[in-house]
Amino acid sequence: MFKSMKRIIKWAGKYKGHLYLGSVFSFFSSLSTAIPTMAAAYALDKAIAAYWAGNTIESSLIWQMLWIIVGSIALNFLLSYLRAVLQESIGYEVAAGQRIHLGDVLKRVPLGYFSKNSVGDILTGVTTELSTLELQGMKMVDIIINGYAKFIAILLCFLFLSPAAAVISVVGVCLFPHLALHGISRHSEKTAAITHQAMEDMSGSAIEYIRGLSIVKSFGQEGASIESFRKANTDLKNIHIKVEKGYTPFNCLHLFSLKLASMGIVFICAWQTLNGQMSLAYFLMFVLFSFVIFGSVENINDAAHMLGLIDSAMNKLEALENAEYIDQNGKDITPTSYDITFQDVSFGYDKRTVLHDVNFTIPQNTTTAIVGPSGSGKSTLCSLIARFYDVDAGKITLGETDIREFTCDSLLKNISMVFQNVYLFRDTIRNNIKFGSPDASEEQMIAAAKEARCHDFIMALPDGYDTVIGEGGSSLSGGEKQRISIARAMLKDAPIVILDEATASIDPENEHLIQEAISALTHGKTIITIAHRLATIENADQILVIDGGTVVQKGTHKELLAQRGTYQEFIKIREQTEGWRIQQ
Repeated sequence: MFKSMKRIIKWAGKYKGHLYLGSVFSFFSSLSTAIPTMAAAYALDKAIAAYWAGNTIESSLIWQMLWIIVGSIALNFLLSYLRAVLQESIGYEVAAGQRIHLGDVLKRVPLGYFSKNSVGDILTGVTTELSTLELQGMKMVDIIINGYAKFIAILLCFLFLSPAAAVISVVGVCLFPHLALHGISRHSEKTAAITHQAMEDMSGSAIEYIRGLSIVKSFGQEGASIESFRKANTDLKNIHIKVEKGYTPFNCLHLFSLKLASMGIVFICAWQTLNGQMSLAYFLMFVLFSFVIFGSVENINDAAHMLGLIDSAMNKLEALENAEYIDQNGKDITPTSYDITFQDVSFGYDKRTVLHDVNFTIPQNTTTAIVGPSGSGKSTLCSLIARFYDVDAGKITLGETDIREFTCDSLLKNISMVFQNVYLFRDTIRNNIKFGSPDASEEQMIAAAKEARCHDFIMALPDGYDTVIGEGGSSLSGGEKQRISIARAMLKDAPIVILDEATASIDPENEHLIQEAISALTHGKTIITIAHRLATIENADQILVIDGGTVVQKGTHKELLAQRGTYQEFIKIREQTEGWRIQQ
């Protein structure tokens, strides 16, 4: 339990001072809580003594006690307020900073990280786990500190009036309750990882179910598709029930021990009162305190349980934070040129080799088209240039500098990319286009949209450029999304442009217009394009033919047409495909 508290305090970082000061306020707040009861007991004792002596109680004593009670209540309110001001915001402040940090970490890991770790697991870590720490971390620390602070404050009163009661209190807190809390902590440590895994499975199943709904509906398999989600939900429920049952014996032992200690205090104080060692007023105070003193300690029961879950959440977050950066040793470098060279490059996903012994050079300010059968490694080449992955062997240079020497930011600021599978953010069209260059003016943004042939359909939308599109651009057609993506890449105006099937979803009426726009706006840049359509590749300065994970041919369109091989076959198939006609 205290180990987990230490981790939470460390997690608080620069706010640790606030946490410590808040704990001091918490202690004196607890002490001020006991003062009214002690003042009332003192006044009652004096009143009883005056009654038996036949004297009249002095009014000044009543007023003194009244002001002490009012003052202690006001002090308790002030100290509680100051503690809340210092501590309540710590979890939110630290969690907000950590979310930004985790976003930066995930941006800098290789894309292979997301193959080994499911989106559901990562999402659970960034949302559920961090929210648990954010909402419960400081609260649990406060419950434990406040619980023991209140106990110590009342214990100090016991020491002056009844040392025997103080001893019983210490034994009551330190003996069986300590063993019970230790058992709760151990059980929580054992079960927290299982619980979190079940939660991750549940999250992953929910995400998969939602993403696959269109397929589910089209095949009419609603029952089969939800089975995985239902199983994950049932497993999570059963684990929660099993875990809670495991806590029951320890909870009962903890509460029983505290109640037994309360009874012990009552009995010892009653014995002292009967023997004339304690007045009736102070006896009544001790009876009241005997149940109050352990009330705050009882709450530590639930805190110990929650600390195990928080500990597991912190383990998950630390694993995310410690993910190895792909550019861990990178430096901010400005390339001397924009020549791109592959030297004996080999790469594979897990154990599957995709590229092997790839060699070629893309000269600066030229257009290179990459063609080849599906699965030959064309998109992988582009991903390696952008350093979404690191090569397994060989090296890739940009301006004679190994791209592994760059930071990702310094490398990618030189590259604009248009992907085959376009992703647009759930935001306005304006912000999606300006994502390529956030500082671009409105005029520059509109000019890029016009050149990408998307201005007209955007203006036809109800809110124009302020139209908020659905997640992933779900409210737009494939061609519309592609054109917005092209506009975004154009606006970035990077010296290297990678087009991965950039015109694949464009209708024939707009394809040649967009091709003209791309040619105009990419003039004087290093262009790498993956395409199947003849119009896209025939004017390239260089064509690389990829087959079986290696470059089998390279040259211009005319040069490759004169050679027997993969490219000639590729062109023949393309001509047949693109030249088909409906027979009348």
